[in-house]
Amino acid sequence: MMPKKINIRKKFDRFSDYWSPKVIAEMNDYQFKLARLKGEFVWHNHKDTDEVFIVIEGKMKIEFRDKTVLLNEGEMYVVPKGIDHKPFADEECKIMLVEPKGVVNTGSTISDLTSENDVWL
Repeated sequence: MMPKKINIRKKFDRFSDYWSPKVIAEMNDYQFKLARLKGEFVWHNHKDTDEVFIVIEGKMKIEFRDKTVLLNEGEMYVVPKGIDHKPFADEECKIMLVEPKGVVNTGSTISDLTSENDVWL
């Protein structure tokens, strides 16, 4: 069975909560997730995998212990595995994450922002 095409912008219309990634597709052992960001996230890392942030709409920053990276619409950044980081967005930002199945959004840090995994749109 051939997969159907996915309209990313329309998928964003199906949820409004912040910091709660939703799966829209899988490729091999990787998931493509959409998330809305606003405000500050928590310091965390993913010890076993890199994490890809792709800004679909708006802008965001990723704070590291020694620098901050600004991402504008249409830009992406790969956070290497094991590196502490804290994403934040002053205004609402829509992003796509690419990461292996089973990755928890807050890594090994448990907080109020830890979201349920494998939630599909």
